[in-house]
Amino acid sequence: MDALSLLYSIIIYPIIYIFPAYAANGAPVLFGGGRPLDCGRRFMGKRIFGDHKTIRGLAAGLVAGSLVGAIEYPFFPYMPYIAIGMAVGAMVGDLLGSFMKRRFDVKSGASLPMIDQYGFFAFALLFAYSIDAGQLLAVGAAGLIFITVLTGILHLLTNMGAHKLKLKSVPW
Repeated sequence: MDALSLLYSIIIYPIIYIFPAYAANGAPVLFGGGRPLDCGRRFMGKRIFGDHKTIRGLAAGLVAGSLVGAIEYPFFPYMPYIAIGMAVGAMVGDLLGSFMKRRFDVKSGASLPMIDQYGFFAFALLFAYSIDAGQLLAVGAAGLIFITVLTGILHLLTNMGAHKLKLKSVPW
């Protein structure tokens, strides 16, 4: 395999593949706010998700991830379906993380390592796999390792940037 093919298979295609999940995860920071998704309700005496998980943020994540799939469609005709699955998976993973944080008494806005960084990612891949396992397998082991490491780095950098831009109250 030549260098360009290797670059494409390990770095470029995996980024293209995971990008709907990244868009879905980031959109609530930019376009969220408003009414909390749990409407202030409690489960076992604790908030279900908290004030930072909003109806508008959920909608923004679903729309953003789906739009990325639509943009990728001319080049990768299978991506709209996978992108919708990734967007839903990313939102489910993020909400599940918030639900777990409330159960573990982690204060709203505080970090729960690994869950905050990789919850959306794991569920996005799980949902994508359930839609078209072959396409996820095409990313390959090296590509999956690359986007896993990239996700951790990007999570840190984008959250620090969002904090500096006053889009988030905490840098994590």
